Amino acid sequence: MDRAITRQLVKWMGNPNRKPLVLKGVRQCGKTYVLKEFGRMHYQDTVYLNFEETPSLSAIFEKDLDVQRLLFELGLSAGKTISPRTSLLILDEIQECPRALTALKYFCENAPEYHIACAGSLLGIAIHEDQSFPVGKVDILTLYPMSFLEFLDALEERPLSKYLEELPLGDSLPAPVHTKLQTALRQYYVTGGMPEAVSAWCRTKDLSQVEEIQQNILTSYELDFAKHAPVKDFPKLSAIWAAVPQQLAKPNSKFIFSQVKKGWRAKDLEDALQWLERAGLVHRVCRVEQPFMPLSSYADASFFKLYLCDIGLLRRLARLPAKILLDSSELYREFKGAMAENYVLQELVCENLEPLYYWTSGNSAEVDFLAQIDMHIVPIEVKSETNTKARSLAEYRKKYQPPHAVIASMEEAFTGDSLIRIPLYLISEISRVIS
Repeated sequence: MDRAITRQLVKWMGNPNRKPLVLKGVRQCGKTYVLKEFGRMHYQDTVYLNFEETPSLSAIFEKDLDVQRLLFELGLSAGKTISPRTSLLILDEIQECPRALTALKYFCENAPEYHIACAGSLLGIAIHEDQSFPVGKVDILTLYPMSFLEFLDALEERPLSKYLEELPLGDSLPAPVHTKLQTALRQYYVTGGMPEAVSAWCRTKDLSQVEEIQQNILTSYELDFAKHAPVKDFPKLSAIWAAVPQQLAKPNSKFIFSQVKKGWRAKDLEDALQWLERAGLVHRVCRVEQPFMPLSSYADASFFKLYLCDIGLLRRLARLPAKILLDSSELYREFKGAMAENYVLQELVCENLEPLYYWTSGNSAEVDFLAQIDMHIVPIEVKSETNTKARSLAEYRKKYQPPHAVIASMEEAFTGDSLIRIPLYLISEISRVIS
């Protein structure tokens, strides 16, 4: 499956000031596949080593961090010669060997001609806690679950995704195209962007296979809590993780710590929440009441909404039956908005528009997202279906007169000047439209 991040990897490969690459991302979002495919397509040889599959590899880093010895012994372990410029050395699940993370500093300083790419789960934890992490000596990229356009590519609808990427503002979409995209988007709500789940859907259209894969991923995340998080935080991590769907489903979807478990307060859970954020498993969207630049200076960290890293996992964690989504049933009316918001958040994060915020005016109005795009603060109202009445957005526009405001919905309209109406399946193009 094609992934958009490959373009960034090619740019890294050709950078004369290239450093060892660290590819972050949640477990099973496709990091290993992406690096192997990149190596296959752009290098004469790929040397792949996995610290989780072969724990004995860690012993190579124990003696010293002499890079020539390391390269020689790593090559012996793989049965290959690691050559400068023509080989890609992939060190996978590198979080299992902290000394290998430390060694990246010396590869950067003493062997810059070698192309070294690392991947691993929970690397965001290592970066924030500085666990032997070579800050300033590596290039860092983040791989997210597949976006909707990548999902279309996996469905072998590349002409359709290319059409969306180039569609000018104001052009109407033909009704059959709009219907096809609506259907594909509802399928994406079911599968989410985890490559294995997407692949199963594309091959079989079997919902039971998709859900089994999603459940296995959720289970692997819970195992990561137990293995990598502080022991005292494990019950808190599990409780916060399980609480996200129910808190998003509330009319006021502000995350309330006391509703995670009776008697728990913010000070009891903040460390566990930060761990989930750094692991990339959740996204925190804080409130602002004054939407001025920089938004971070006006954010109220005590009021926030919490979203999951993947809409398919949100659906599965919430035990929302797939058929309800595919049939556009009214039975899940209360959760519709949460699903649409989580989808929009994912798309905007993939477009590097994080951090995102939301706006409230007392208890009278709330706009779902504020994004800083170029020199503009852009309010974005998300509608799960075709009802595009947006009283809160109207109040925001009247008060602050932004040059651009956005309503994203299931309507086919792609129009506007100061008020842009955009189909949900096009929200990834919002930066292009604003620019």
